[in-house]
Amino acid sequence: MESTSFITVENLTKRFGPVLANDALSLRIRRGEIHCLLGENGAGKTTLAECLYGFHRPDSGEIRCEGRPVSFESPRDAIEKGIGMVHQHFVLIRSFSVLENVALTAQKRGMLLDLSQIGRELKSLCREYHVDLDLKAAVWQLSVGEQQWVEILKALFVGAELLILDEPTAVLTPQETERLFAVLRQMKSEGLSILLITHKLGEVMRVADRISVLRDGRLVDTVAVGEVDKQDLAHMMVGREVVLQVERENGAAGAPLLEVDNLRVVDDRDRVAVRDVSFTLHSGEILGLAGVAGNGQRELFEALIGVRRPMGGQVRFEGEDITNSRPRDIQRRGIAHVPDDRMHQGVVGDLSVADNLILGRQRATRYRRGPLLDRSRIGSAARDLIDTFAIMTPSLNQKVRFLSGGNLQKVILARELGDNPGCLLANQPTRGLDVGVIEYVHTQLLEMRRSGAAVLLISEDLDELFGLSDRIMIMFEGAIMGVVDPKATSVEEVGLMMAGIRDEPR
Repeated sequence: MESTSFITVENLTKRFGPVLANDALSLRIRRGEIHCLLGENGAGKTTLAECLYGFHRPDSGEIRCEGRPVSFESPRDAIEKGIGMVHQHFVLIRSFSVLENVALTAQKRGMLLDLSQIGRELKSLCREYHVDLDLKAAVWQLSVGEQQWVEILKALFVGAELLILDEPTAVLTPQETERLFAVLRQMKSEGLSILLITHKLGEVMRVADRISVLRDGRLVDTVAVGEVDKQDLAHMMVGREVVLQVERENGAAGAPLLEVDNLRVVDDRDRVAVRDVSFTLHSGEILGLAGVAGNGQRELFEALIGVRRPMGGQVRFEGEDITNSRPRDIQRRGIAHVPDDRMHQGVVGDLSVADNLILGRQRATRYRRGPLLDRSRIGSAARDLIDTFAIMTPSLNQKVRFLSGGNLQKVILARELGDNPGCLLANQPTRGLDVGVIEYVHTQLLEMRRSGAAVLLISEDLDELFGLSDRIMIMFEGAIMGVVDPKATSVEEVGLMMAGIRDEPR
């Protein structure tokens, strides 16, 4: 017998100005099921979830809870109906303890603020779901994975019957992901409903009961997990056949290009973020860097591209010391980079596509006529790059902030790879992209490797690292835990090193 629906959505439409985020969406979330929401970046997944949670009010359509129409003015209304949400970016007060953060949520729901009673109930919840947390610890003292458990406990404490999780595994090691999935299955067995937003097709196939795929704000279909495979889902998301695993040819690494010795870097709070890191990147190889977010990867990247000054150690490129060189000089030497924050670090949103395609290179003689920029040459170069890198834009003069995330990334890749650099430093180059653009980015990285260039690939996606890397370097709390051969190492072994557990030498 089919389980009853807890939430029913009928013809839900939501606009943001001229942008149609959700277009007449209809779906049902059953009691006691794990329902996955899949779609490209910008397909409308988070907007739908935030309508269910009361962050946004739909422009039209209906939401029913257990068959009765509901209208949410705020998240408090959704919580009253048993809907909880864990956002991709946590909503926690970092100076408050675990207990205080949960108590604050309880107070917002109108519960009496009795910290002793809340503490007892919270400990009971932790025992039920095998969560080991120090309730007196301040949030800032917790790991990212532990902070996520605080968010989940907040929702459960106030009686969530539908738990919405937005990209919950993005900050977890493989072991933490499996633990989370085990708890989700336990919740499901107890009759809770889970709406899981993710882009990781392998995880969807492992944990979902049913899957709803969105494309351009519309529902493509809702299918049972046993009726489809990953290739089917990718096709539904993008609307065409997609190569999920780009073929990586075998090849021998060449001469050392980038050499890093005992590099030491502090973060914005003057805390040591990179601890005596040493490695060598060779021509014709992709060296992957794995680690849970916040373990020093960003500070290492920023030191290598010249925007953060190392406190010690040395960086050499082609044998020459480039430690503390300016970003412009590093780029001129043939080191390109792709930052993890496309909009704020990779482009200038209010500049045109053409201007962004020469950003950082505007002093080059090929783009100038005397002291002035040569708009004709810039336009010609931009058109060539737009064609070569398949950038979808209505005009050279289009402000780049109006492009999709995938086309923003193509602008950055076109600019950085258009000069045929000898080395590419790529930080999370596929984060937030749809599977079609991911396929494109992977192809570009492998083409660089094939041409003899060196690539440092910093990624939190282990499938990506295992699929592309010749070697994988693992970082934990600013230090290198080890460097492994992906063909001779398991994902589980890398996951343990990401958690600070070093396996005994074999």
